[in-house]
Amino acid sequence: MRVAGYRATSTLDGVSELQPVGCYRHPDRATQITCRRCGQPICGECMIPAAVGFQCPQCVRQHTKASRQNRGVYGGERSANPRLTTITIIVINAVVWGVIQLAGLAKVQYRVVQFLGLLPRGVCMASDQAYYPGLDHAGCQGIGGVWVPGVADGAWWQIFTSIFTHVAILHIAMNCLTLWFLGPALESMLGRVRFVVTYVVAGLVGSLTVYWLSAVTSLSYGGSGSLFGLMGALLFILWRQKADVRQLLMWLGLNVVITVIGYGTISWQAHLGGLVGGVVLAGIWVLVPHDSRRERTQWLAVGGLVVLIAVGLVARTLMLA
Repeated sequence: MRVAGYRATSTLDGVSELQPVGCYRHPDRATQITCRRCGQPICGECMIPAAVGFQCPQCVRQHTKASRQNRGVYGGERSANPRLTTITIIVINAVVWGVIQLAGLAKVQYRVVQFLGLLPRGVCMASDQAYYPGLDHAGCQGIGGVWVPGVADGAWWQIFTSIFTHVAILHIAMNCLTLWFLGPALESMLGRVRFVVTYVVAGLVGSLTVYWLSAVTSLSYGGSGSLFGLMGALLFILWRQKADVRQLLMWLGLNVVITVIGYGTISWQAHLGGLVGGVVLAGIWVLVPHDSRRERTQWLAVGGLVVLIAVGLVARTLMLA
């Protein structure tokens, strides 16, 4: 049995006595005060006032260290300005869009879009809008056509660059507006690094889904795969927090309706893949146990997901080769 400042001991005749307890840092100083965090006895020199009671120097140091780390509930470092990353991504999209518009003035816009967009397998172009179906690279050269490589022909960068490629002003405006509403909210929960990883990796999952499920000669581009990833991640986190998700579900439902209505012109493959990727990433951030190995486990899991994306990319390329 232990009480503040004293320890109960038994004498030879069975009578209990209370002996003074010394400070954990100064054992020769008896005290009746204990640290409100760890319960260790502390003397007047060691006690540090807290909102309630007193704390020992060791607990204060640990708390200060944790505060300096500024970690969020899911392990990420909190962003001082959660809108900054969203603004940066919007600027990147705008710069790429601007380059494509300048290419239009030089009458090479379609070539630039083909270079940056996602084309599963290369095509032999007769003009900007017409191509020779069924011709390979050698056959295309034989008839004097222009060969446009796809991912299966080595244009692997398209899996990534297509995420930031837009042509129509309405397309980029709607995507950036959606990002403006979703991005800061999710970054405030995950931290900057985890937010960026979620945006990019969910977009890659969307691109991989396009690579597998769309027509091999179809050209697709846009950031909607990443945006569906943000919606999926935010929905999963809010659901785990038992928060009201009705507004987000309505927004997601509206986008699904738009995808269905625009079937044939809107890449449902990117939307589906991005949504699944976002939910998986949110599961990694949220469901990993909160212990000393959490951060390492989270990044190992993300690394595993990236490896799966790479394996899927190689497998599909071998099928199309």
